[in-house]
Amino acid sequence: MSAPAAGEPPRYKGWAGIRRAFGTPSALTLALLGFGCGLPFLPIASMTLSTRLRDGGLDLGSIGLISLASFFYLLKFLWAPLIDRYVFAPLGLLGRRRSWLLAAQLGVAAGLAALAFTRPELGVGPLVGWVLFTSFAGATQDSVVDAYRIEVAPAQAQAALAATYTLGYRIGLILGGAGALYLAEFGGWTMAYLAMAALMLAPVLATLLSREPDAPESTITRRIDFLGAFWQPFSSYFANNGLALGLVLLLFVGLFKFPDQVIGVMAGPFYLDSGYTKADIATVSKLYGIWAGIGGAFLGGLCVAAFGFRKMLFVAALGVALSNLAFLLMSQYPSQIWAFYAAITADNVAQGFAGTVLVAFMSSLTDRNFTATQFALLVSLANLPGKFAGGVSGYVVEATSYATFFVLSALTVIPTLALLAWLWPRIREAAAAPPR
Repeated sequence: MSAPAAGEPPRYKGWAGIRRAFGTPSALTLALLGFGCGLPFLPIASMTLSTRLRDGGLDLGSIGLISLASFFYLLKFLWAPLIDRYVFAPLGLLGRRRSWLLAAQLGVAAGLAALAFTRPELGVGPLVGWVLFTSFAGATQDSVVDAYRIEVAPAQAQAALAATYTLGYRIGLILGGAGALYLAEFGGWTMAYLAMAALMLAPVLATLLSREPDAPESTITRRIDFLGAFWQPFSSYFANNGLALGLVLLLFVGLFKFPDQVIGVMAGPFYLDSGYTKADIATVSKLYGIWAGIGGAFLGGLCVAAFGFRKMLFVAALGVALSNLAFLLMSQYPSQIWAFYAAITADNVAQGFAGTVLVAFMSSLTDRNFTATQFALLVSLANLPGKFAGGVSGYVVEATSYATFFVLSALTVIPTLALLAWLWPRIREAAAAPPR
């Protein structure tokens, strides 16, 4: 492939184009920003937090309810229009995107440092407060990075930036999951959370050294008034899809990964109650499991490219539900490491596969005039039902058993499959809508 002529924009086709896209400074920047997004998620919104609470002696019901304190990750679409429209004034010299990004990253670091010194066994009030603060900062960071990725490079280079972002995000998950658990096992939870706070220095430096994306000459979002910034992304969605189809699509997205999400809060306590150490959990679930998830994600991408996402939606939804049954092996063979590996392989490959399929589907529903807000809304809906169900999951386990809980979680796929059957003849038309 020949190099572009002077003054001609870079081309991103073929192997030379791939090398060009991955070789841009923005690719490394997105890897570091992705790392910053992935690092705090488990310590404040998922298994690392629930494992810490169980290790401190809290009951399962309380752990499930405390997990709801991270709900800001589900509601980031509510303030995404403000991030699109305004500069964060105290850091305004950095520009619209980087000002919000640096503020959010510093907030995450401060929140993780504060959580290092909370003592949940002495009262959960301060811990819940700092989880709320850190989840708000983390959710804001996610929204800004999504917008930054779209604006910093042309559409042809977006696949490369998404790939490096995903790699950084997964490494962040490894350190926020396995890394934190290893540190907690050998140095205590205070050291673990302080280390996570210190690691936020990497994305902070990336923000300070990166360039601000070029401001768009004009877009619909910039021209509308304050109220319109909130209203138009939603009115546009229903104008493009119609009321009935639009509502069913939102419901389908919300239920798609429900079987997996409903067991998320109970995963850490289940591993501990099954006789595994924190080091076992770190090695199998948060180290090996992350790479199994990456493999599932690549498999999902290949299958979507080969067969389209409509058939893969069925395969992914069914796979997520059936993978929950693999945890029955752990309940039947407690403390057996082979059972742990088998269950995590099934669960994480299914999660990675389904995640890629769902992102492809949600992207097809997004109006390009309101990408950040609409995509944030869809991501929030994809996690909201399972998050609330996870809040009461501890009571279900205490009333029944872990084994019964896993079977019931697998059966929750039935409404999703029913909605997919209704959507089946309509998905092609929704996906084939011309770019906007």
